[in-house]
Amino acid sequence: MFKYEGSTALITGASKGLGVTFAEELARRGADLVLVARSKDALQTLAARLTAQYGVKCYVIAADLADPTSIDDIYGELAENSLRVDLLINNAGLGLSGRFLDHDQSKELASIQVNVQALVGLSHRFGRAMSARGRGGIINIASNSAFQPLPYMATYAASKAFVLHFGEALQHELSPTGVRVMTACPGPTATSFFDGTPTTMSNRSFDTPEMVVRGILRAFDQGKAVAYPGRASVRIATWLPRLLPRGVVVRLAAMATRKMGLALPADPQVAAADVGGRDTGPLKAPNRVGRRQTC
Repeated sequence: MFKYEGSTALITGASKGLGVTFAEELARRGADLVLVARSKDALQTLAARLTAQYGVKCYVIAADLADPTSIDDIYGELAENSLRVDLLINNAGLGLSGRFLDHDQSKELASIQVNVQALVGLSHRFGRAMSARGRGGIINIASNSAFQPLPYMATYAASKAFVLHFGEALQHELSPTGVRVMTACPGPTATSFFDGTPTTMSNRSFDTPEMVVRGILRAFDQGKAVAYPGRASVRIATWLPRLLPRGVVVRLAAMATRKMGLALPADPQVAAADVGGRDTGPLKAPNRVGRRQTC
C-alpha cells in the first residue's frame, strides 16, 4: 500500500470538483500537497483550510495547463524549492460539448493540450524522478467515455481514450521500477463539469465526488492498473463497446448525447475546466429528465 503520511502529492485541477476532494482525502491521510490550477485565490483558500484542519503543508502553483510552457514552469518551481513529488494525480481536464465544427479550433486544441499533452509531460517529468528513486505513484483520470467514440463530445472522449491506453502501457513499463501507475475511469459525478451546457441529466445519474475519489484511492492501494469508481453500472457500460459492432456503438452513443441535450446548436461552451475525468456514461441514457447536480 502507498504510504500517504509524510509523502507529497501533486494534484492538477485542484481548485474544484474531484481535485478539491482529492486534496481533502489525501490531507486527511497525512500527505503534504502541491495544488495546481488556474485559480490562485481558490487554491490559497483551500490550502489554508487543509493546513489548519489537518496540519499538512500545502504549496500553491497557479498555472494554466493549456499553455505548453506550464509543465517546465511547474517542475522548475518545485525543483527550486526542493520539493519532491511522491504521488502525481493528473486530474485536470477540459471538455467541449456540441458539434465539433461549431467550436473554435483553438478551444479544441486547448482541450487536447490539457487532457493529453500536459498529462504526458507531467508523467514524464515526475515519473522519471520517481523511477530514479525506485518508488512513487501516478494516477491518471480518464473517463468511461474512453471506451467508445462519443459524438457531440468527440475530442473529449478521444482524449480520454488516449489517457486510458497511455496509462495502461505506462503501468507495464514502470512497474519493475517500483512506480505504481493507475488509470481511473469514473462515470457521471456531481461536479461542475456540465455547467454552462444544455445537458438534462438527472440528479440520480451522478455519483458523489467523495465516492469516486475514495474508490480511486482504494483501487490504487490494491495495485490495480485500471479503476472503475462509483456505481457498478459504470463498469458494466464499459463492456458494451467491446461486445457490439463499432457502427452500433457510435449510433447508441450519439442517441444518448442527443437525449441529454449535448447536440443542441447553442453557443459552444467549455464543459470542464480544472476538473477531471468524468462524463455522461453515453451508453446508459438517463432514466428521467431533471436538473443537473453540481458540487
